[in-house]
Amino acid sequence: MHLILKASGADAEVVSHLLAKNPLNIYDRVDKGVRVRMVYTAATENETEVLIHAEPDPVDLVRGTPDGYDITQYINDREFVTSSLFCSYIRAALGTALNGKPKEDYVQWVNHAFELELKFGPVASDLPDKVVEELFSPLGYSVSVERGELSYSFDLKNRSTVRHIILRGRNTVQHALRQLFLLIPVLDNYKHYFISEDEIDKIKRYGEGWLDAHPLKELIVKRTLRFAELIRQYERQEGALTVSFGQERGIGHISEAVIQEVNVEHREDGEQEQRGSESVSDGSQSEPPVRLNELRYRAITDVVAALPVKRSIVDMGAGEGKLSARLAYIPGVESILAVEPSGQSRLRAMERFAKLEGRSGVVAMPEPIIGSLFYFDEQMQNQDVMILCEVIEHIEEYRLNGIMDTIMNEYQPEVLLVTTPNKEYNEVYAMEQESFRHHDHRFEWTRAELASRCEEWTQHGNYGYEIKGIGEHVEGYGQPTQLVIFERRKESLS
Repeated sequence: MHLILKASGADAEVVSHLLAKNPLNIYDRVDKGVRVRMVYTAATENETEVLIHAEPDPVDLVRGTPDGYDITQYINDREFVTSSLFCSYIRAALGTALNGKPKEDYVQWVNHAFELELKFGPVASDLPDKVVEELFSPLGYSVSVERGELSYSFDLKNRSTVRHIILRGRNTVQHALRQLFLLIPVLDNYKHYFISEDEIDKIKRYGEGWLDAHPLKELIVKRTLRFAELIRQYERQEGALTVSFGQERGIGHISEAVIQEVNVEHREDGEQEQRGSESVSDGSQSEPPVRLNELRYRAITDVVAALPVKRSIVDMGAGEGKLSARLAYIPGVESILAVEPSGQSRLRAMERFAKLEGRSGVVAMPEPIIGSLFYFDEQMQNQDVMILCEVIEHIEEYRLNGIMDTIMNEYQPEVLLVTTPNKEYNEVYAMEQESFRHHDHRFEWTRAELASRCEEWTQHGNYGYEIKGIGEHVEGYGQPTQLVIFERRKESLS
C-alpha cells in the first residue's frame, strides 16, 4: 500500500517543508507492528516526489478481531490494499501537512496550489471506473485508472477489481491529502475501526472547502458513516442529503453491489441492520426511496403469506436472519429453519431472534442452524417452503445442477423461492460489462439465461415455475432482481 505525491513547477521544493520531512533523510518508523517509510525520489527546485509506503504485519491485522480464528483472514487483501488502514498508518507522518501547520517561514505556502500528481494503490474497490472518476474529477483532477491483466487457468473474470489510481491537477498539499484521507476509505468501503460520531467531525474537517459542492456528496457521506442514525445526525447538523447520486449524475440508480452504501439500522417490527442496497423510488419527493433489499423481502413474504400451506419454512443462506425475522410474523407459519454456514452470522441471527421473543404478531421463532447446500441434511426434507434469497449466484455454476437436483428430488419442498440478480439491469447501474454486483458472485444471469436454467432443472424435477421481477422496471432491461417461484406438481392418482 503506497501513495506517491509529486509536485512540479516553480517552488516545488517547498512541498518538503509543508510535509515537514527533510529530503536528505529517510523517514522510517515502526509503530504497533506497522512500518511506515517516506522516501524522496526527487528533490529539486522544480520537482519534488515522495513515496509514502506502509507495511503492516498480517498477523497483527487480525489478532483480537472477531474473525481472527478464521484462517481466511490471513490470506485476504488487507495487508496490501490502500484503504482506511493505510490512512491511519500514515496519519502521524503527515500530521503537519494535514493540519496545515508547517514552520512559520512556510505558513504562507499552505494555501498555495501546486501542480500535483498523486498515485496510490492498489485499491480494492467495488465502484466502477466511471464512479471512481466522478469522485475525483470535480476536485479538478484528470483521473487515470490502471488495472492489472488477469490470467487464470479457469473461467472466472478477465479483469481485476484491484486498481491503481493516478490524479493530476492543481491543488494545495493540505487539500489534496485531506481529500485522499476522506475518499480512499470511500473507494474501498472498508473501515477497520468502530464508526462513531467522530466520523462526522472527520467529514467536516477533511471536507471543509470542497465537499459541500461535490456532486457525489451523498455517496461520500453515506459510505463514510454507514449507519442510518449517524447519517440522520449528520443531516440534523449539516442539512439533508437530498440529491440522489443517480439523479444528479445521470448514471441510473444506486446498485447494492456497485456502491453498497450503508448499513441502515431499523428499530421497527423487529427489523434491524439492513445492509445497503440500491434505492428504488416512485418519483415522489415526499416519500423516501425504498431499498431493493427491502423490496426483495417484501416480495418473498408476500408470496409466502399467500400460500395455502406454509407451516414449515427453510431459509437457506439466512445470513444474519433478517428475512427469517420477517417470516416470523406471517400467520400460518409454525417453524422456520434459518440455515447458515457462517458462525459469525449465526450469532448475529441469534441476537436478532432473541429480540423477537414476546413481540406482538410473532407466530414462530426462527431456529438458527448450521448447514450448507453442499451437504445433504435430512432436516430439510419435505418442508412446505424453501427460500434461496440471493444465494445461487455465490455458487459456482457447475455445481448448481447437482444442488437443484438435491433440492427438487431429495428435499422436495412444496414451494421453492429463488432470487438472483438480473445481469441485463447492470447497464442501468452504469456498471462495466464484466463487473458483478458483488465481489463474491460467481456469475450473474440475464432473464433468458435464468429461464433456460429453470427449464432444464424442472425437466429433471417434478416442478413447474414462474419468473417474476423485483424492483423498478426499465424498458429493455427488465427489473434488477429476478424471482423464481417453483411449485411442486401434484402427483396424479392412478
